[in-house]
Amino acid sequence: MLITLDLETYYDREYSLSKLTTEAYVRDPQFQVIGMAVKIDDGETKWYPKPDVKRATLQLPWDRAFVICQNTAFDGAILHWRYGVKPKAWLDIMGMSRALYPHEKSHSLKSQAERMRVGVKGDEVMAALGKRYLDFTPEELDRYGEYCKNDVELTKELFDLYMARGFPMQELRLLDLTLRMFIEPKLRLEGELLRQHLKDVQDAKAALLETVKGMTEGDVKSVLMSNPQFAELLRGLGVEPPMKVSPTTGKETYAFAKTDEDFKALAEHDDPRVQALVAARLGTKTTIEETRTERFIDMASRGAFPVPLRYYGAHSGRWSGQDSINLQNLPSRGANAGKIKKAIRPPEGHVIIDCDSSQIEARTLAWLAGQDDLVQAFEDKQDVYRIMAGRIYSKSPEEVTGAERFIGKSTVLGAGYGVGHKKLRMFLKMGGGVDVGEVEAKRIVDTYRSTYSKIPELWRKGEDALTALANAQHTYLDPGKVIRVVPGYGLQLPNGLHIQYPDLCRVMENEKPQWSYTSKGLPVRIYGGKVIENVCQAIARCIIGEQMLRIAKRYRPVLTVHDAIAIVAPIDEADEARAFVEECMSWRPAWAQGLPLACESGMGDSYGAC
Repeated sequence: MLITLDLETYYDREYSLSKLTTEAYVRDPQFQVIGMAVKIDDGETKWYPKPDVKRATLQLPWDRAFVICQNTAFDGAILHWRYGVKPKAWLDIMGMSRALYPHEKSHSLKSQAERMRVGVKGDEVMAALGKRYLDFTPEELDRYGEYCKNDVELTKELFDLYMARGFPMQELRLLDLTLRMFIEPKLRLEGELLRQHLKDVQDAKAALLETVKGMTEGDVKSVLMSNPQFAELLRGLGVEPPMKVSPTTGKETYAFAKTDEDFKALAEHDDPRVQALVAARLGTKTTIEETRTERFIDMASRGAFPVPLRYYGAHSGRWSGQDSINLQNLPSRGANAGKIKKAIRPPEGHVIIDCDSSQIEARTLAWLAGQDDLVQAFEDKQDVYRIMAGRIYSKSPEEVTGAERFIGKSTVLGAGYGVGHKKLRMFLKMGGGVDVGEVEAKRIVDTYRSTYSKIPELWRKGEDALTALANAQHTYLDPGKVIRVVPGYGLQLPNGLHIQYPDLCRVMENEKPQWSYTSKGLPVRIYGGKVIENVCQAIARCIIGEQMLRIAKRYRPVLTVHDAIAIVAPIDEADEARAFVEECMSWRPAWAQGLPLACESGMGDSYGAC
C-alpha cells in the first residue's frame, strides 16, 4: 500500500525551515500542525484539518504502508515524533530526484514538477505566513487544503514517473534506511561531554590568540591580513600554506582567498589552533568546531539524536551531511579528534559497532583496471604501500622506512586518478610536510604509472567513454564490462543508476581541447582520470549500499560515514553482532567477484570509542 501525504505547519519570519534545522523546527514549542493531505494508492486525496489529523493517523494502516512525501525527513519526523507513526517504509521523491537528476540546481517540489511537466505547485503557503490554525477563516482553510492536496497529487505523479523510469528497488530500500536514521533515531548525545568540549575549544582559542605575537582577538586580524605573516604563522603550527597560480600574474601565490578550496579546508583543520587563525583572518567570531559543538549541545537538550544524512548527496551516489550537520567531517586527528564522536552514545544496555571498508577505492581501481598483481597483493593482505615505496626507492618492502612508506601510501592513494607530479608534490607537502622536489615528484609518478600500467590504460578508457557518450555509441568502460556506456543516460552502474555528464561537449582551454559538462548550471571540466575517480567512488558506494542492506536484515544501521557503517547491538550479543557486520562488509556482490574487499571494525560505549 502506498500512502502519499503532505503536512502543513505554522511558520513565521523567524520560526521557519529557512532559519532553523528540521530537527529544531519540529521539536520547537512553537510547532503546530495546520492540516494534512493523504492519498492512499490511487484513491481520492483527502484533507484533514488540525482537529482531525490525530484521528487520521490512528486509523491509517501504517504497518502495511510505504509512505511517500516530497521531503520525508520533515513530514516523517512530524509523524513519528508527534504522532508515533511507524510505517513499513519511508520514501521521498526528493531523494529519488537527486539520484536520477544529480546535477540539477534544485529538487524542490516546484522544480521537479516543472522539470517533469506534471503540473504547477501553488503558492497558497505564502498567505499562511504567521497564521496559527485558529487564525484561518473557513474559506482560507479550504484554500490551504486544496493547495496541500495539489502537493500530494504532484508528489504521487512524480513518484510514479520515477518508478516508470526504472528507479531500482534496492535503492528504495537504501532510501528508507537513510530516512530512518533521522526519523527513528536510536543514538543519543551526552550533553555534559559536549559542554566541556566547547569550553576547552574556546579556552584554547583565547589562549592562542593572546599569544600570537602578543595580540588579542580584537587586533589580530589586521596583522593576519598580511599574506607572508599569515603564512609564517601557519608554518609555525606545522601547516604548509596552500598555494595557487595567480590568474593575473601567472605566478605562484598564496591561496588565502575565502573562495580558495584549500584555504576553506583549513577552517576545518584537525588542529584547533589552525581553525582559530583562519577564523580570525576571515573575521568570524567562532571556529567551525565551536559552531558545530554548540549545535550538538542544542540537539542533546531536545531528545534523541536524529542522524541527518542526504541520500545521494554526491553524483557518485555517496551520502553527505544535511540539516547543518555533517558527520562526514568530524575531526579524527589533532586536539579535537573524537571529542564530538565520544558524545554520540548508544541506547542504555547497547554498544555501537562501527565497521569500515578498508582502502575500498584503491582496491576498486586495481580490480576495475585489471591490474592483477595489485589485486592479488590486496587479496593476500600484503602491505601495498610498502610495495610501492620499494619500487620507488629500489629496495625490498622489508627495508622501507616509515617515511618512505608514507610516500608509498600517498602515491597509491593520490596518483590513482591521473594527477600530475605537481599535485602529488603538493599533496605530500600538505599531508605530511614532505617536500620531495619537482624532479623527484615526477619520478615517483612515473614509477607508479610504469609499475601499474593497467591503471593509466583505464584512464584512457575513461577518455574513450566520454567520446562514446558524445558520439552516442554504446560500449563498456572497463575490461570486465562492469560499467556500460549508455548514450543519453551516462555510465550505468551495477545498481541501475548512472553517472551523468549533462551537455557533454568539447571546449578549447589554453589552446587545448577539453571535455566539459554542466552541473547545477555551471560548466565543469572532466577528463579520463576524473571519470575513473567518479566511477570508483560510485562502485564503492554501490558495494557499501548492498552490504548495508545485508546488515539491515538483523541490525538497522544508525549512521554511515564515508565507507563505514555503524549499528547498535545489545551488550550481551555484541561479539556476535560485530562478527556478523564484518562478515557482511567482507561480502562481495555477484557482479564484483574478484574484488579484494577487506574491513576493520571497532566497538564501544560511544561512537568515538569504536
